[in-house]
Amino acid sequence: MTATGPAPVPAHADSSAGDPAPDRSCDVLVVGGGINGAGIARDLAGRGASVVLCEKDDLAQHTSSSSTKLVHGGLRYLEYYEFSLVRKALVEREVLLKSAPHIIWPLRFVMPHDRSMRPSWMIRAGLFLYDHLARREVLPGSRTVDLRRHPAGKALKPEFTKGFVYSDGWVDDARLVALNAVDAAAHGATVLTRTRCVDARRSADRWNVRLEGAGAGTVRARVLVNAAGPWAAEFLGGAAHIGRHKELRLVKGSHIVVPKMFDHDHAYIFQSPDKRIIFAIPYEGDFTLIGTTDVEHTGPVGEVRIDAAETAYLCEQASRYFAKPVRPGDVVWSYSGVRPLLEDEAGDPSAVTRDYQLDLDSAGAPLLTVWGGKITTFRKLAEEAGDLLAGAVAMPRGAWTHDAFLPGGDLSGFIGTAQRPDTDFVRFEQVLALRHPALSAPLLHRLARAYGSRVEALLEGSGLGAAVAPGLHEAELRYLHDQEWARSADDVLWRRSKLGLHLSEAERAVVASWCEAEWRSSAAAGQRSERAWS
Repeated sequence: MTATGPAPVPAHADSSAGDPAPDRSCDVLVVGGGINGAGIARDLAGRGASVVLCEKDDLAQHTSSSSTKLVHGGLRYLEYYEFSLVRKALVEREVLLKSAPHIIWPLRFVMPHDRSMRPSWMIRAGLFLYDHLARREVLPGSRTVDLRRHPAGKALKPEFTKGFVYSDGWVDDARLVALNAVDAAAHGATVLTRTRCVDARRSADRWNVRLEGAGAGTVRARVLVNAAGPWAAEFLGGAAHIGRHKELRLVKGSHIVVPKMFDHDHAYIFQSPDKRIIFAIPYEGDFTLIGTTDVEHTGPVGEVRIDAAETAYLCEQASRYFAKPVRPGDVVWSYSGVRPLLEDEAGDPSAVTRDYQLDLDSAGAPLLTVWGGKITTFRKLAEEAGDLLAGAVAMPRGAWTHDAFLPGGDLSGFIGTAQRPDTDFVRFEQVLALRHPALSAPLLHRLARAYGSRVEALLEGSGLGAAVAPGLHEAELRYLHDQEWARSADDVLWRRSKLGLHLSEAERAVVASWCEAEWRSSAAAGQRSERAWS
C-alpha cells in the first residue's frame, strides 16, 4: 500500500467557494457524488486528469449511504451463477480491507442451519466455493459450528443447533464515499456538493455544461461521466439530451435498526422461506442492523421510505431465528435506498444482477455512463472507467489505486510496518490512547475509526474545543465542514457519522442550530431532515 498524497486544501475543494468560475474548463466532469462518482473522480485525478465532480445533494446522501454496509462477495449470488461477479468482489474485498483499516474491517457471519431450507451439503459446497474463488490473505475460511456451544447460539431459538461461519467485511459506506472525494481533492479535483447539472450540450469535442446551486457556473469538459446512480437514465434523457439509452431497474432496499439483540461480535445471515436472506449485524455498539428487502420501486427516485409491509417482513424473518421476537415497535431508526440495477429481465428483484456495465459513447465528445454496480466493486469499476477514458484524455499516469491507501488508512506513522489490517488498527488505537490519555475510550475509538491516521488533524493545537453535543466537539464539526463538505447537521449526524442514533432529539436540535449559525452561508443550512425516527 502507498499513501495517496497530502490533505486537501479546504479553499480548493469547498463547494461554497463559488468554484468553478463561469466558463471553467476541465478534462472530465463527473456527475454524481455517490461511491462510483467519487471513486471515478479519485482515480482520474490521481492519473493527472483535471476533474470536476458535481453532486446535487450531499455526498452519499442517497443509495451509497443506504447499503447493508458490507464489503462482500455476495454469497447468495452463487445461486444465480454470478461466479464472475462474486470472484471480482472477493478480490476487491481484500484490496479494500488493506486500503482503509479504519473504516473497513473483517466480520464473521453465522448462518444457522434451517433444515427446511437449503440442505447442509449445498451450504458447505457454496462456502467452499466462496472460500476459494479468490485468494484470501486477511480473512479466515468457513467452518461448521455447534450453536449449542458457540456464543452466537445463545441469542437464537434452541432448535438451531448447527451453523456455518464464514468471513466478509464491514464498511462505513458514507465515509467511504467521503474519503474517496477527499482523496480526489488531494489530487487536484474540484468537488462541488449541492450543485446540480441542469444542462449538458455536446459538440464534436466538448461538453458545455451549466451547473446550478452552490457551485453554479458553466463548465467546458472534454468528457462527461454520468455516475448519477438511480438517476442515470433520467439524466441522459433530461440534462444530457440523449434520446436513446438503457433503462435501469430500480429496487428498494430497506433496513431497520433495533436495540442490541446479542452481545458477541459476529453477524448473522438468515435464510427466509422466500429463498431470500437477511442480515442481522452488530451496529454502533448499542444496536442491531437488520436488512434488507428487495422491492420494486416505481415512484420518484428521491422519494423512498420504508413501508409498514417491509418493516413487518424484516421483523418476521428475524423473529424466525432470534429467541426474543423483533417487533415493529422495537425499531428506533430505519432507512431505505434505491439500487440502480441493470435490467436483465429477471422476474424476482432479488435475482437481478448486481454487476455493473460501463458504456462509452463516442458519437461526439465522449460520454461515459455507469450502469448498476455494488459498493464492493467501486474501485475496480473506477479503474476500468479510467482505462476506458485514457484514449480520450491525456493522462500522465496509469492505474494506481490497487495498492493505495484511502485517506487515514496508512497507519505506519503510528505503528511502523503494516502486518494485518485488523490487528494494525488495534495497535494504532493503543498508540493513540497513549498519545491522548485525556480522551475517553469511547470518544477515542470513534475518532480513530472515523479518521484513522488523519485524527491528529483534529487533535492538534488546542484540541477538540467545546462540546456541542455529547461526544461531538466544535473542532470536529469545523473539520467536517472544511475538509469533508459537511453543510448541515444531517451531513454530520447521519452520513459523516451515525451520532444521530446516540443523541436525543434535543441534542440533535442543538447540533442543527450550531451548524446553521456557523455555516449560514452554505446553501445546505436549514435543510429538512431526510431521516425519520419511528
